Amino acid sequence: MELKEQFEQAAAESKTLPQRPGNDVLLQLYSLYKQATEGDVITEPPSNPFDFVAKAKYEAWVGLKGKSTTDAMTDYIELVNKLKSDKS
Repeated sequence: MELKEQFEQAAAESKTLPQRPGNDVLLQLYSLYKQATEGDVITEPPSNPFDFVAKAKYEAWVGLKGKSTTDAMTDYIELVNKLKSDKS
């Protein structure tokens, strides 16, 4: 199976994980997905200083600046597979 197909499958599986991941892991999933699908962030940071969720998402994505699409997809797939196998 090609990397893109594995990535798309992992994205679908991330919606049916046995347990809801914590916020840190959700940010990691979000940022890896955005980096894999859109590349480096090119938008402005959120303008509302009280929108903490948007700010956290933006900062997580910015933290991956320079990571290749291939690496982001691979890391995303590995993270989803780890979450699928976690029983606790």
